[in-house]
Amino acid sequence: MKRFNSFHSINIFALELEKWDYELHKHNFYELIFVEKGSGEHILNGISYSFKQDDVFLLTPDDAHEFKIENKIKFIYLKFTEQVFLEKLNTNRKTFWDEALRNALVKVDNAVTSIICCKEDKHNLKALLHIMLYEYTNKALFNNEVVLELFGSIMAIITRNLNQNVISVNDNKAVEKINNILTYIRINAVDNEKMDIRKMASCFFMSPNYISVFVKKHSGLSIQQHIVQTKIKSAEKLLKQNRFTINEIADRLGFTDASHFNKIFKKYKTISPSEFQKNS
Repeated sequence: MKRFNSFHSINIFALELEKWDYELHKHNFYELIFVEKGSGEHILNGISYSFKQDDVFLLTPDDAHEFKIENKIKFIYLKFTEQVFLEKLNTNRKTFWDEALRNALVKVDNAVTSIICCKEDKHNLKALLHIMLYEYTNKALFNNEVVLELFGSIMAIITRNLNQNVISVNDNKAVEKINNILTYIRINAVDNEKMDIRKMASCFFMSPNYISVFVKKHSGLSIQQHIVQTKIKSAEKLLKQNRFTINEIADRLGFTDASHFNKIFKKYKTISPSEFQKNS
């Protein structure tokens, strides 16, 4: 898979396209993408999501993605590496940035749809990105300092939204319930009996149909997608240990057989388990 590299701590630019010409790829940097105009599909780690104007995505270096464009589109790209944290942490608010920025990048691992739900925050984020783009491009006096401060403001808005657990509800009971369900899935993903929809629903005093709708609504993913993603992450860890065969890993994670494991893993990671293990 192609991998794009950047040796700048921060970079911002606008990109206007009628056709997406970039193959599925990863980066060695983080990438914030603001959809200023247009719509289409965003394929992220093997899963397709519809996107529209004002959607915002934050990708980590481990994410593989590409777009399918339905009409003329305009993106604003903000690319940055962890080096920018060292620059930003050189301030009198070091504790805040150390916790807030790094926590945001941990939480984004579970944010698969647009990470900004608040209309006002989308509007403000767009304005900040345009100012940042101007400062970055024009190289005026103190532009580096201005760009760094704008980056901090942008990440603060993102952190605020991600801390709302990527759901657009204020109901504390709903927040607690979805977190409990997702924790249950992460703990029991390899236990096929506990992952039975009827068993799971009964644990949370919900009907099988309602728990499916609830999880999809409040997390952006179906229960099955959460199960598979958890298994894939566990598979990656086991493959990196290089202590188990493909058959053993397939059995430990509850896949039907090695063939089924290979098929699912390749769908999500675009390479086979053996190739992943070899490259680790």
